[in-house]
Amino acid sequence: MAKQIKGRENGPYLIEGTATYVDADGNEQTTQGTTIALCRCGGSANKPFCDGTHRKINFEAPEIILQLSE
Repeated sequence: MAKQIKGRENGPYLIEGTATYVDADGNEQTTQGTTIALCRCGGSANKPFCDGTHRKINFEAPEIILQLSE
């Protein structure tokens, strides 16, 4: 399972490795060894995933790292 979530400076949240989430249709999905980028600016047309809109709207936020407990 993913051990941390990184918030890139002025960018999305990144989750590396295996992560389980529930999609918009209520289906549980699990990533396998990939990195997913989650929108943090609120402007993505593909929420909850990042589509790069943060660059177009000059989103600003500090870099953060959230440690997840197992």
